[in-house]
Amino acid sequence: MENYVLITDSSSDLSREITDALGISVLSLEVVMENGETKLNKDIDVKDFYVKLREKTKVTTSAVSIERFTAFIEPFVAEGKDVLYLGFSSGLSGTYNAGFVAAQELAEKYPERKIYTVDTLCASLGQGLLVYLCGKMKQAGAAIEEVRDWAENNKLNLCHWFTVDDLFFLKRGGRVSAATAVMGTMLSIKPVMHVDNKGKLINVAKARGRKAAMDALIEKMKATAIEPEKQTCFICHGDCVEDANYVAEKMKKELGVPEVIIDYTGPVIGAHSGPGTLAIFYLGTER
Repeated sequence: MENYVLITDSSSDLSREITDALGISVLSLEVVMENGETKLNKDIDVKDFYVKLREKTKVTTSAVSIERFTAFIEPFVAEGKDVLYLGFSSGLSGTYNAGFVAAQELAEKYPERKIYTVDTLCASLGQGLLVYLCGKMKQAGAAIEEVRDWAENNKLNLCHWFTVDDLFFLKRGGRVSAATAVMGTMLSIKPVMHVDNKGKLINVAKARGRKAAMDALIEKMKATAIEPEKQTCFICHGDCVEDANYVAEKMKKELGVPEVIIDYTGPVIGAHSGPGTLAIFYLGTER
């Protein structure tokens, strides 16, 4: 097996169990709490984090520096390993660009090493699923270029469909207007959104009520999934595991999905999407 390492950032929301099993190294991004304290994603208790969000505690995210990326990647390169970084969508964050610049600088310093980057144009467990599949390829013996090329060629087939429960968080991030947030809350209107081919969040449809919104996610999957009966699919949630289980059961029963991995939407994404966020991720014909 080639001597290389897969790196991603913590916006991928992959569990420690998965990253350890696949040998994936994760750069932890930062979250700024209401009191001004900056915490690494990995040091935050996710359940406590959602309690704070429900109390309307203001939480923001902090940009990662090129220097932090360099300090994270260089030890691998210095010990003779090649590197493939699979990063958070450039359509949503400057994280990938910081990693790209760090990689370019290190490539000049270590010309004998292969240092590649992929802008996944994915987020949360969408990014996580792409990284997971790349990790499986590496584990099976694929060369670094094979994994890089597969990620580039398939990233726009990594479908993200999600809904949120509290429009307050989308309003704060400028995703919906104040009027839309107020009216949507009054009428129990839930957005059905996805991540498009530019890696940006797009509001596609509206559903009346939470259950209708969850069912709409499954309908989107039915329309686009490629051989769902052969896929491992991911679901992430903003502290609403019962809803995640409901959608997972529909995936299995109505689409024949053999394995669904469920986990929390981490603090970096959750700070912007809020409690009650529910998202599904799978390979499809198009986003």
